[in-house]
Amino acid sequence: MKKILAGFLTAGLIATTSVAGDVINGAGATFPYPVYAAWAYQYYKETGVKINYQSIGSGGGVRQIKNRTVDFGASDAPLTPEKLDKYKLYQYPAIIGGVVLVVNVPGVKAGQLRLDGDTVCHIFLGDIKYWDNPDIKKLNPDIKLPHKEIKVVHRSDGSGTTAIFTNYLSSVCEDWKNKVGAGKAVKWPVGIGGKGNEGVANYVKRLKYSIGYVEFAYAKQNRLKHTLLKNSAGNFVEPSFETFAAAGATANFDPEKHFYLWMVNAPGEKAWPIAGASFILLAREETENNKKVNRFFDWAFKNGDEIAKRLVYVPLPEELKAKIRKYWKKHNISP
Repeated sequence: MKKILAGFLTAGLIATTSVAGDVINGAGATFPYPVYAAWAYQYYKETGVKINYQSIGSGGGVRQIKNRTVDFGASDAPLTPEKLDKYKLYQYPAIIGGVVLVVNVPGVKAGQLRLDGDTVCHIFLGDIKYWDNPDIKKLNPDIKLPHKEIKVVHRSDGSGTTAIFTNYLSSVCEDWKNKVGAGKAVKWPVGIGGKGNEGVANYVKRLKYSIGYVEFAYAKQNRLKHTLLKNSAGNFVEPSFETFAAAGATANFDPEKHFYLWMVNAPGEKAWPIAGASFILLAREETENNKKVNRFFDWAFKNGDEIAKRLVYVPLPEELKAKIRKYWKKHNISP
């Protein structure tokens, strides 16, 4: 994976010296960056077209496409049809993944700690302050938890990963919904902020007794210890391709609403509760640019599924890919 990312970054760095038309510029969500990087690396090898993608967070991606400074924006927080009309944008999903909780507690192994929505909510509200709190111990009777203060790590930038995570907390915890709410940026009651999924991963890796939330590929890449999480069916599930796919299987994306949909707390025995899609945003008036962007994503839909799976992302179902291609055709932006 590091080799793939290095190759992508090299392509991005030299993109500014390439012949015009051979470069597609995008910016936004850090959530899908590992898979977009891998796709772009392979696409460049096969076509010579460079994808210069800045992993700056969903808020930055929305801002840049609104300002028309990139060819496409990327956001894990879908825009409502009303906002898309206001900003004159198209929107469609490109990949599905999972947001996971990661911890750095000495003696606790990956996949060992069990948490539920209410406990996570009150950790991030600052009500549960120590790892040996009775609510955590009740879920983990077989683990010896230390009397150490919990160090909460969250995103400092406008983030689609945060939007997915806070939408999940709002759906499972009235206290969170009433006191903090959901969005790409919220007023965090406690904790320290890291920029991007990378920043949160690095903080959790360095800080003992910490907890944070990241897209699963960042947890794998940084060898962070993920937790189990109780889903809407009442089962403690492991973050994995299978549990992310189980969440995605119930999603009903509507092209008439520009595919606007949240996927948190999906039904299903095996569904991971903090799953989400990452979306591509295009300026409606940029017909020829949009065709170039969509040529890349059409290539990824045809050739990128195995790459996505290796990085523990869920490729879009073929039925949804077909809906997206019809959406492109309807708006005259088919590649």
